Formats: sequence, C-alpha cells, structure tokens
Amino acid sequence: MKGFIKEFKEFISRGDVMSMAVGIIIGGAFTTIITSIVDDIIGPVIGLIVGGLDFSSISVGIGDAQIMFGNFIQAVINFLITAFVLFMIIKSFNKMKEKADALRKKEEAEAAAEEDPSEETLLLREIRDSLKK
Repeated sequence: MKGFIKEFKEFISRGDVMSMAVGIIIGGAFTTIITSIVDDIIGPVIGLIVGGLDFSSISVGIGDAQIMFGNFIQAVINFLITAFVLFMIIKSFNKMKEKADALRKKEEAEAAAEEDPSEETLLLREIRDSLKK
C-alpha cells in the first residue's frame, strides 16, 4: 500500500499534472469571458440584426411528447458564435505573438551583428591599429 501511495504522490506532483490543472482553471475563467462576450455583446447585436429571432421555442409534438428541436438549433447557433469569437481572439493573439517573435529575432540579429564584425570591419580595424603604431 505504501508503494501505491508513493507512486500516486509522484504522479500528482509531476509537472504535467500541475500544468493540466492550471490549464483547466484558466480555461474555466476564460470560458466565462467568452460566454460574456457572446451573451452580452455579440448576442444582442445579432438579435437586433435578425429581429430578436429565437429558435428555442420551436418544437414538434408527437403524442404526449414535445420534441424541442429549436433548443438544439439555438445551441448550435450559440456554439458557432462562440467558436467564431474564440477564433478571432486566438487569431489576434497569434498575430501579436508573431510580431513579438519577429521583433525579438530582429533584435537578436542586430545584437549578433554587433558582436561579429564583418571582414571589412576587421580589416579596417587592423589598418587603424597599424597606423596608430
């Protein structure tokens, strides 16, 4: 039993599990943000455009059962809106990251160019030093 507990402790304390836990917590918080954007900003705008059309009340009665396929249609529409908003956020994040990476590479290249002078610069330095002597 002690071996099992030790193995479990090692599993829990590994970086992968901790990273996954942090990712899930951040994901939950991010979900709240995306839901708010869709429900509070995008949803009302789309509601104005389509005249407040709500599919959730559409249903079909079969005997005593009500099949609420309008809820499914509404859920699909909400999913597509949420996916689009998330796509736009990730796309803009990736664009900013690419610009930051390009800037960092440029700065590294400039720093490397300053450290490693060209052959012409080295030759001019030798001539300068020779003239000083």
